[in-house]
Amino acid sequence: MKEETKKWLDYADENLRSAKILLESNIYNPTLQNVQQAIEKMLKAVCIEFSLNFRKTHSINELTALLAAKNFKVGIAPDECDLLDSIYLPSKYPLTSVLPDFEPDANICKKCINIAENLQRTIDKIIAKTE
Repeated sequence: MKEETKKWLDYADENLRSAKILLESNIYNPTLQNVQQAIEKMLKAVCIEFSLNFRKTHSINELTALLAAKNFKVGIAPDECDLLDSIYLPSKYPLTSVLPDFEPDANICKKCINIAENLQRTIDKIIAKTE
């Protein structure tokens, strides 16, 4: 594994662990923000590991499409990508709720954490094939 890839994955892991701690404290917007960031960093780590060029983006849809075009199956469904993309800006700035149609709660946070944990396992397998 490239050193840069490892750094991205380490940061992603910190974001995911932070999300879990925040959820335990019933702090939902930052939970979702950290989950989104963890997933974004994991996807970018795969791009870095395999020298795939990507533009500066926070879009999970865009990153998964790029990886799919290069035959990397990361296992995030289109509706999950849409959910994760809906989190980015509202979780950082007080525009509205993090989610466009309802207030975040423990259930949606758990769903997003589950997506991230599944992605983490998938990416570990993808990168392990290179070692």
